[in-house]
Amino acid sequence: MDERVIGRSGQRMSVIGLGTWQLGADWGDVDDKDALAVLDAAVESGVTFFDTADVYGDGRSEQTIATFLRGRPELDVLVATKMGRRLDQIPENYVLDNFRAWNDRSRRNLGVDRIELVQLHCPPTPVYSSDEVFDALDTLVDEGRIARYGVSVETCEEALTAIARPNVTSVQIILNAFRMKPLAEVLPAAEKAGVGIIARVPLASGLLSGKYTKDTVFPANDHRTYNRHGESFDQGETFSGVDYATGVEAAAEFSALASEGYTPAQLALRWIVQQPGVTTVIPGARSAEQALANAATAALPPLPQETLTAIQDLYDRRIKDQVENRW
Repeated sequence: MDERVIGRSGQRMSVIGLGTWQLGADWGDVDDKDALAVLDAAVESGVTFFDTADVYGDGRSEQTIATFLRGRPELDVLVATKMGRRLDQIPENYVLDNFRAWNDRSRRNLGVDRIELVQLHCPPTPVYSSDEVFDALDTLVDEGRIARYGVSVETCEEALTAIARPNVTSVQIILNAFRMKPLAEVLPAAEKAGVGIIARVPLASGLLSGKYTKDTVFPANDHRTYNRHGESFDQGETFSGVDYATGVEAAAEFSALASEGYTPAQLALRWIVQQPGVTTVIPGARSAEQALANAATAALPPLPQETLTAIQDLYDRRIKDQVENRW
């Protein structure tokens, strides 16, 4: 598995990482045995980057990672977590005292004295323009609680504001074949500034796997049921903000572009890996088999130009008008 350096930070991470939202909650039920099997399959495939958050299962995801790594002390895995969504989403809650409290909790959950990368978890837009917020994050670094910090964003405008901050290490943003807007400005700006790009929601909540139909029913505790129209958090986190019926039809067309040796999901991941400026992509997995297939993408040959052109054409025809004006 190739590793890439996160811009100016010097931190390294595998080009295919592992997103662990689903090991905590909001994707149906994943028991502890399956969660640990996912982590094991990922590292055995060369994955060296886990992304989590303090609210994934109210800390369950962080705790599961800690349990796994305690049993594998020989591993060198960079674990990044996120903070900021344990209180109401208002800028006034993004202050040093809360940062310390959230950080204390995550360090306990992860069983570490210092967290290597902490990201603000899609905070309200004004937070990105607050000097006080970033001064507080610098204080966490000075206190030895965290090594570095980054941000997770919803919009390209938020990403560009964060990239301009001198000590931001990474920007996590939705980037996939159904969300191409970051390619135009965000990725070039990040690359120029030495800021890493962590691409999340790479399969558009599974749409790009080609497994779903208009009749697919998701569990009640799956965000693909309860947040389809943004009822609980930003709609862009669910199916990348694409209308489900449109997404299913477009995903069928996308799947047909997968050449021999690629699954549709691997086609989607490979497309992201090839984008200049991407540091890592963090697909989730609910089984060891999914984790193995995702990681195997790193060894697949690059997509030919004709495939890249066809993916761009599909986006322009079916998806672009739904998402680019919002995110």
